[in-house]
Amino acid sequence: MFKVKVWLASLALVSGASAHAAPLEAFGRLPSLEQVAMSPDGARVAIVWSDGVQRKLLLQNTGDHKVTAGVSLGVAKVRSVQWAGPQHLIITSSRTGTILGVMSPREEWRVAVDYNIEAGKLRPMLGDATDALNVVVAPPIVRTINGKPVVFLQGIHFVQHQGVDTLYRYNLDSGISQQIEVGDESTRGWVLDSSGTPVGQVLYADKSGRWSLKQKAGSYWHETKQLTTDDPPETLGVGRDGHSILIREARDGGAALREVAADGSWGEPLALQAADGPIFDPGRHNLIGYFALVGDDARYTFFDPADQKVWDSIRAAYPGQGVSLSSWSEDRRKVVVRVDSPSEGAAYALVNFDTREAHWLGGEFDKLTPADIAPVKAIKFKAKDGLELHGYLTVPRGRPAKDLPLVVFPHGGPAARDELGFDWWAQAMASRGYAVLQVNFRGSDGYGWDFLKAGFGEWGRKMQTDLSDGVRFLAAEGAIDPKRVCIVGASYGGYAALAGTALDVGVYRCAVSYGGISDLKRFNTWLARNNSFASQRYFLRFMGAESTKDPTLAEVSPVAHIDRVAVPVMLIHGKDDTVVPLEQSRIMADALKAAGKPVELVTLDSTDHWLTNGDTRLAMLQATMAFVEKNNPPN
Repeated sequence: MFKVKVWLASLALVSGASAHAAPLEAFGRLPSLEQVAMSPDGARVAIVWSDGVQRKLLLQNTGDHKVTAGVSLGVAKVRSVQWAGPQHLIITSSRTGTILGVMSPREEWRVAVDYNIEAGKLRPMLGDATDALNVVVAPPIVRTINGKPVVFLQGIHFVQHQGVDTLYRYNLDSGISQQIEVGDESTRGWVLDSSGTPVGQVLYADKSGRWSLKQKAGSYWHETKQLTTDDPPETLGVGRDGHSILIREARDGGAALREVAADGSWGEPLALQAADGPIFDPGRHNLIGYFALVGDDARYTFFDPADQKVWDSIRAAYPGQGVSLSSWSEDRRKVVVRVDSPSEGAAYALVNFDTREAHWLGGEFDKLTPADIAPVKAIKFKAKDGLELHGYLTVPRGRPAKDLPLVVFPHGGPAARDELGFDWWAQAMASRGYAVLQVNFRGSDGYGWDFLKAGFGEWGRKMQTDLSDGVRFLAAEGAIDPKRVCIVGASYGGYAALAGTALDVGVYRCAVSYGGISDLKRFNTWLARNNSFASQRYFLRFMGAESTKDPTLAEVSPVAHIDRVAVPVMLIHGKDDTVVPLEQSRIMADALKAAGKPVELVTLDSTDHWLTNGDTRLAMLQATMAFVEKNNPPN
């Protein structure tokens, strides 16, 4: 449980430069600023601040910029902070575990806590719900009803010993939870309109892949749409009118935002391309625009020309830098933005349209100076089969891009992507003297449906050789020394690191895998055993397999090709990983040891798949760099 404590702190940006690289602690600890949320009235910002290990929730006035008070969060894994009116903050955190008596795998369970600022007290939410768990299964939803903030929570209520997604209304004054909607075993979420009225219920049968949408007419729920798909639509909130349901669906060209009216009719797409996120009015919660990352171009589109003009003026204030919307007041006169500078790294700024001033809140990594930030540039090249690929090359500061040692750093997902901008892990490796290559290989998100679909069946095949084609491109350019290349990755990137030693041999001198998959059949069997059938279908499509019995899984499993491994391998895994089980690293380590191959296995206590804790994140980085420097010296 959190402890209440008053904190007075300074969030000033660190300035100055050093002739030497910053220590790994400056990169590998938690960010100094993780989240910033503006209060509805614009009077304060809530900041999740960290000393690298311990987190604190700080409150800063937007008028005099003084940090007045806050709450010590310790090592709690904070997932989100939301305002509920000007006097309450809803803090959602998670903990890894298994709940006794509940048929569920070990996973990240989330809980919500109400922080009453005026009283200085924290109160767990849903603790009074009967026949229920005190966990939440989705982000809290805040609405204003009769002039007062109300919080809606999606929890787990037991009906005939079966836990189902249930919607609760939480009274901030009394702390009482009221059950207002009960779903069934397929319910996966609820949509509330701007007034707090439930208007949508989303259902998904994980095993069959059947998705459906229910809408409410009077007091009854009616199914208005159903389909069976591996790419179910995603419900995001309410549309422009504050009552229609906003849907994002996969389609040719990327993703599309569509509004579903009360009668169940689907409107025409509002956005084609890669609609990464809707933008909602901070007061009414209706859709007012959307954000899309198309290639490397971050585009904010607002339906109201006045809103577009305001945003364009903010972008113009930070030329040549990446600017993203973090939070804003209900009247949209005070805006918090994240500014990613190519030369100074990422920081948060408060833009005040009343005073026509901008104020720095602090750097994301305040122990880093501009002298510590390595330059990053976008590159593009052709894969062996002619497909155009995009990626990023980070070069050690002060060194020309010529004959450099290289670390290939593939992203996770695999249907995710790297972006142009500050990356703490890539910057840490560059600070030790390495060029770092990040490739958005086929199957990556953000380049349209055809590019994503090009990855289906190419797991361990062309998705893997896209990485080594990038190495060959840089070698032909003279930027790197092809004899001094290692590969480091996490999650799917961890798999790619292992596959680089066992499948695409002769490219790398060493490999480091964090939370990677080594045995595809056992991994997919584990998913089925834990009722993660949707995840299993997602992975099998990229792996090019029909089921766990498909022999093609062994063809691209690194553990099945130990005889081909000829370079040192390090495996790092968190004991609290609920996405890829620790056994995946253990079986690879055991197989390598049995074959007399050089291998090191590092297990990290209390560490999840996302490296949420500062001390173990740093331990991972230190182990990685010691291993890479030993097996591929930078000089």
